[in-house]
Amino acid sequence: MAATTDGTEEHTSAPGSAPPARRRGTGRLALAVSVFGELLITGGLVLGLFVVYSLWWTNVLADRKADREADRVRDTWAHRTGGGPGALDTGAGIGFLHVPAMKNGEVLVRKGTSTKVLNDGVAGYYTDPVKATLPMSGKNGNFALAAHRDGHGAKFHNIDKLRKGDPIVFETKDDWYVYKVYDILPETSKYNVKVLASVPKESGKKKPGRYITLTTCTPVYTSRYRYVVWGELVRVQKVDDKRTPPKELR
Repeated sequence: MAATTDGTEEHTSAPGSAPPARRRGTGRLALAVSVFGELLITGGLVLGLFVVYSLWWTNVLADRKADREADRVRDTWAHRTGGGPGALDTGAGIGFLHVPAMKNGEVLVRKGTSTKVLNDGVAGYYTDPVKATLPMSGKNGNFALAAHRDGHGAKFHNIDKLRKGDPIVFETKDDWYVYKVYDILPETSKYNVKVLASVPKESGKKKPGRYITLTTCTPVYTSRYRYVVWGELVRVQKVDDKRTPPKELR
């Protein structure tokens, strides 16, 4: 405290200290930085939890549901007699896809490719904008399928592991349909429905045949483009009493 020329006293700051007003301003700034930092941490935690939910927990839930539906299908097969395409459609699924290169086990196949269907951890066959030809019909056409690549079961996550010549096997109540991969399109527009055509000319085919097409999103963790794999039927193997899988799956 120091005397002034008019005899009053004046408060002074200690040497090296900031004026009171400046200290209050610094305190507000520090508080704002602290609050902002806490918001960033909270936001990071929320984002991290969302990623865990999207890429892990949805897989857990979808796999559980798919397993229950698969058990229903196999139970129906075990108690149903008679053949023909109509006897194969249980309502819960029409069969199982086996792709050794993807290391995804057996994948239940159901009707439709909507999010509601695929989120159950299954593969779905197209009904729109192009109608898939089911192999059980015995007709030429394209058995076109889709499944998620990430989250909700991620059944086609390893689709990029497939190579030309790899087997793709579709199992029904009465038959094993063995396909062989003959062409791959790593990236195309998600609006390119020509890849689903009955005769997939983009794969180089010009004549009717019995084809299979697998589609999913790409790059990984995005849905910007589509990844496409084409296969052609090489043989049909009858299911025996022990459901012995074809040699491609042993």
